[in-house]
This record gives sequence, C-alpha cells and structure tokens, in this order.
Amino acid sequence: MFVPCGESVPDLTNFTLLMPAVSVGNVGQLAIDLIISTLNMYKIGYFYTDCLVPMVGNNPYATEEENSNELSINTEVYSLPSRKLVVLQLRSIFIKYKSKSFCEQLLAWVESSGCARIVVLSSSHSYHRGDGQLRSTPFRYLLTPCLQKSVQNKIKSLNWLEMEKTRCIPEMSDSEFCIRIPGGGITKTLYDKSCSKEMQMAVLLKFVSEGDNIPDAVSLVEYLNEWLQIIKPSSDSPTASALPWKIPSSWRLLFGSGLPPALF
Repeated sequence: MFVPCGESVPDLTNFTLLMPAVSVGNVGQLAIDLIISTLNMYKIGYFYTDCLVPMVGNNPYATEEENSNELSINTEVYSLPSRKLVVLQLRSIFIKYKSKSFCEQLLAWVESSGCARIVVLSSSHSYHRGDGQLRSTPFRYLLTPCLQKSVQNKIKSLNWLEMEKTRCIPEMSDSEFCIRIPGGGITKTLYDKSCSKEMQMAVLLKFVSEGDNIPDAVSLVEYLNEWLQIIKPSSDSPTASALPWKIPSSWRLLFGSGLPPALF
C-alpha cells in the first residue's frame, strides 16, 4: 500500500501518525494542511490504493517557482523525524463500499511500520448535537482503551470533553446508546477497528457546519498542539496567544479565483 519516494522505506518506529478523516467541512484535511505547511514537512511517499477517487494537482505547499510544478495525488505521506511525526493527507473522497477496506489496509500498514499511535482529526455535523452538547464547547475527543492508559492524566489536565454516547437510533426512545459521529466519514470505523485490534488511537473532532471552515481547522490544530506541543507560541509574552501557523499557498484559491472584472 505504501510506496516510498526513495529507494528505501523510511523507519517510522515509535512515530505518531496524524491523519484527517474526509468529513464535514473538510476540517481535518485543512488542519493537516496547516501542520504540513507550518512544520515544512517533506514528502516520503504515497499510498497506492483503489479505495479513493483518483486525482492529481499541483504542489499545494509550493513556496517558490521551482517547486510549484511538483504534482500531488490523493494520498500522500509526509514526515518530520526530529519530532517523530508522520502525516497522511487525504485529498479525495472514498469510492463507494471501499472505505472499510481502506481502514483495514491503513491499520495493517501502521502496525507493520511500527508507528506508536494514530491521531485522527475529524468533524461532525453541528446540527446533530444534543442539548448538553449545545451548552458546551464544540470540541470532543475519543481515546481507544490502549491509549487511554498512557495519556489519561495529560488529557484530564486539559479539561477536554469526551465524546458522549447517544442513542444508536435517535428516533427510538428504547434504542441502545453508542458513539455516533454523523458526517465524520471513516472516523467511527477507524476508531472501532483500532479498539478491536488494541491499537493506540485518539480522535479529535469539532462540531461544525459547511462553509468557511478555516477557523475550525485552526481551532482543531490548536487543541492538538495543547496535547502534543507541535509548535510553541511565537512570543514568550504571557498575553500572546496566537500560534504561528503557516497558511499553505494553495489556500489562496480555496474558494476559487474570484469573479472576473469583465463581468462588471
């Protein structure tokens, strides 16, 4: 499944894998864009898979003319060995009935590569929130039992809210309770399979609506940064709260190139 850019397969032992779910508002993918761009991560390979719609485009992180002609495809892997981070970016949707197969292949690769844990950045439809969720922050997290043992003290210190269980069939008052992530794409499938395989996985998600979801992506990576300390504030001043996230060059065309003046 994984094809390295070089001749040898990079050593990812004890790395943390960050990846998005293709979910409502594309929040996870935007968040991963911010991480790759800010940390100036370099591409180490890609996934050869028939599970996603094929696509090709220009380098989304181009900083100069020399690298603007590089091509990108639907699944690419980036790395930063100094931080023990590896990132998978997904840029297209899943082919019908292929998402479960992708999750199985992905987790098999994670096990074979020696990655220590997975962090999935995701989102869920805000209009599915219950009364209690409406009265609190729109951020939630999930941890598999294996990961919970090692990070629960840190997570408690952050005062994060765990994703609540809701009725499996909302319309039925006698329905059992379970974890539901409407609009979350493969998030729930990855989480369930990681639990059954006893793998370490965390899910960080926000309740959002479709639209300009850049603020949601920034908020999500700042939650992630609270935990993993990917980057530090640009100033030592206690009043400085803005983190120096680097906006990818491709975001200039996120909503198209604008209306041509000739229309007016």
